[in-house]
Amino acid sequence: MSIELRHLRCFLAIAEESSLTRAAARLHLTQPAVSRTLAALEQHLGARLVDRSTHHLALTAEGRAFHDRAAAALAAFEAAVDPARLRHRPLRLGHAWSAFGPYTTPLLRRWQRQHPETPLELLRIDDRTAGLARGEVDAALLRGPVDAPGLVTEELATEERVAALPADSPLADRTDLTLGDLAAETIVLNTVSGTTTLALWPAGARPAATLTVANTDDWLTAIAAGRGTGVSSASTAALHPHPGVAYRPLTDAPPLPVVLAWRDAFPHPATGALVAMAREIVSGD
Repeated sequence: MSIELRHLRCFLAIAEESSLTRAAARLHLTQPAVSRTLAALEQHLGARLVDRSTHHLALTAEGRAFHDRAAAALAAFEAAVDPARLRHRPLRLGHAWSAFGPYTTPLLRRWQRQHPETPLELLRIDDRTAGLARGEVDAALLRGPVDAPGLVTEELATEERVAALPADSPLADRTDLTLGDLAAETIVLNTVSGTTTLALWPAGARPAATLTVANTDDWLTAIAAGRGTGVSSASTAALHPHPGVAYRPLTDAPPLPVVLAWRDAFPHPATGALVAMAREIVSGD
């Protein structure tokens, strides 16, 4: 026999009422039904929980020990399915790098002011969807096209692209660059969470050498060490400064979309408020 919530509710009612009759009335059951439920629970546990030898029922030592566990289990279940608590659970916002760029701090501060009942947790996860497709976050700030199934996206802004160069590279002496200026360089590609691929360059003019890394930290380290150059968004230059890396605008590279993504099925209840606030911040409202 498997134990169900009705067994716990029945036992707790008996413990609180000290009477099968009053417990039955409280649960809107017959007294025989309450007796059978208690007997089934005791049989499953292999212990007598209630002393029936007196006029007023009393819990046995085993019953008193089980009472606390039963009450905690029932409370945990009811909390888990409470719609009000569900609405107020933290909203986990993932990002692979650079978060919301210059809008990150305004978003976090405004959310805290307007929605203090729902904490907004910003999580960096090195993954193309920043953990969204795997269910690790409720929404994600992403860059570039997102084609993972089951996700809804809304473009919020675009960012200019920049070249990331070793600080001592001759190209760092230039005020701006083109994709052609990088064609002879080794291109450092973050193939796990990055958006840059060789398809950014025109066919026939693509760099011949690449170096692959798995996250932004390794990407910066490789460039600073002089192992290659990279391409990223302008917010990377602002949020990830590095003494060994120089950032320069890429004048002919297409801008990079910044999108907010969330799961189509069972989105967090506060997703709509997050989307609306992100739009407001970008528009300057």
